[in-house]
Amino acid sequence: MSAVRRALPEDAEEVLRLRQIMIDSLFGDPSAVWHGESLPTLRAKLGEPDGDFTAFVVDHPERPGALASLVAGTIDYRIGKSGDPRGMVGFVFSVATDPSARRRGYARACMTTLLGWFRERGARRVQLTASPEAEPLYVSLGFRPKPDPLLELTL
Repeated sequence: MSAVRRALPEDAEEVLRLRQIMIDSLFGDPSAVWHGESLPTLRAKLGEPDGDFTAFVVDHPERPGALASLVAGTIDYRIGKSGDPRGMVGFVFSVATDPSARRRGYARACMTTLLGWFRERGARRVQLTASPEAEPLYVSLGFRPKPDPLLELTL
């Protein structure tokens, strides 16, 4: 298996390609018109080694220059509480594997690396939203369903 590595600014276009694969599978929205506007910010974020955002990737074994798998995550500060006095919470998003590279353990390897990154930065909790297809992977890594009273407002 290819080694997991931290994504670099030069990986940004491939990161967006894999994110689009995830979006297409969840929402059936093949529109990639937002990529151009997103690219500069993503490149900048990937260039911040000590920032609160990261992505881990596996290079595609059959396509040089392409990525096989991606996980991205952030750490957010929330006011501490009992059991989590520092209030550091990891959030996982954009877990995607190229269709030609699935069922090889790449997403699991990337997730394991991301969970280590969260631990190193003091996160005591990690949250994510799972598709039904991906839920078995997350459960096998120790994630448990939690009733979620989340509300969202689009500005």
